[in-house]
Amino acid sequence: MTKNKNNQTIWNTRIKNKTSNLFQKIGNSIDIDKRLYKEDILGSIAHVEMLFKQRIISFKIKNKIVYGLNKIEKEISKNKFEFNKKYEDIHMNIEKRLFEIIGEEAGYLHTARSRNDQVITDLKIWIKSSTKDLNKNMDKLLKSILKLADKNIETLMPGFTHLKNAQAVSFGHYLMAYVEMFSRDKKRFENNLENLNENPLGVSALTGTSFNIDRNYTTKKLGFKNPTNNSIDTVSDRDFVLDFIFSASICSMHISRIAEELILWNSDGYNLITLSDKVVTGSSIMPQKKNPDLLEYLRGKTGIVYGNLFSMFTILKGLPLSYFKDLQDDKLVVFNTFDTLNNCLKILDEVLKNLSPNKKKMLELARSGYVTATDLADYLVKNHSMTFRNAYKKTAEIVNLAEKKGKKLEELNILELKKIEPKLTNEVMKIFNLKNSVNSKSSYGGTSFDNIKKMILKYRKKL
Repeated sequence: MTKNKNNQTIWNTRIKNKTSNLFQKIGNSIDIDKRLYKEDILGSIAHVEMLFKQRIISFKIKNKIVYGLNKIEKEISKNKFEFNKKYEDIHMNIEKRLFEIIGEEAGYLHTARSRNDQVITDLKIWIKSSTKDLNKNMDKLLKSILKLADKNIETLMPGFTHLKNAQAVSFGHYLMAYVEMFSRDKKRFENNLENLNENPLGVSALTGTSFNIDRNYTTKKLGFKNPTNNSIDTVSDRDFVLDFIFSASICSMHISRIAEELILWNSDGYNLITLSDKVVTGSSIMPQKKNPDLLEYLRGKTGIVYGNLFSMFTILKGLPLSYFKDLQDDKLVVFNTFDTLNNCLKILDEVLKNLSPNKKKMLELARSGYVTATDLADYLVKNHSMTFRNAYKKTAEIVNLAEKKGKKLEELNILELKKIEPKLTNEVMKIFNLKNSVNSKSSYGGTSFDNIKKMILKYRKKL
């Protein structure tokens, strides 16, 4: 890079003394916000094109600036750009390099614009693009869950409440619960795109500008829906950051829940699933171990995302209007949140592709814990004109009898059942069949095989 008189900080005329090394070290953000270089250049090009359209700068100056910005983008993308911490951030680094490329005309770039509206524009564009990346990876994850669910529609297992066997369900239905969760996450991110679809560019430092700019032009050029309505709110607003991290926190929580579930199921106590060697690690001392480290990684990273959300809430809670240096940390937490969540989505997808259910063990566990007791109570209501509460009591007595005799419900004979409820016949024995139990739950959203097939088809069409 050639030397020129613009190799000083922009406020050098006003602030005479050199910034202390400590302040320069903590005051610059270039190591973080250089990630916004594409968005910054995109916004700058739209801005200068608007300035030309409004006859604020000439055609020649506009072309020189656009040429220089395109050259800078190529330099950065090819790792040929020298970032200088003296210039604090991505905006000033690009502007200083533009002076070196095209000379004094680079000074027109910042006309009718502040770094305050510039950085929010950059960050909003980045979040829009990154949200779409997250949703693409969420689609991949959803497809993997659907594929695993489709293979296991008739795989029977116990459904749990309080980690105790409750009622028989399909493993496919269990997996489809997470399809619902991640689909809501995806919708939440999509809603955020709508909420942040207002263009900040043009509000300048906090009051707007006296230049005759056209904010509708830059809005259309940058893919926003409308310009923001209030200049003070615009430079103060980080609601869109909170929305993004909040949505990421809920998605991370869902990842953590399925990770915890799979860790439990993979444990020797449950042994309901097997993880392939591709997604486990060993022990440094115990030769037999195969540990679900990736799932534990997913569970742990949720805390990082939560921390980012609370960090941003804490930064914002005491800020008067409008811009303060405190807001510089918004990019750090946004980037960290995106990287963490995006990585976790990919890891969970990989784990699910390397997971297989232990169907025999699932069925064996489903046959314990009297999971068809509710089916018996329902049967008494439907076939013997009992209130549900009376049927509940009769069923509890039958469960007590089975427990006392050390038998499963289906192992009781009809004579033993009739001692408690004389109206019962041999027909009741089919109630204790697990497959019948699962398929009887045919209400919308229930665990019957037909319901699961319809839901899998529904979500495949959506994807």
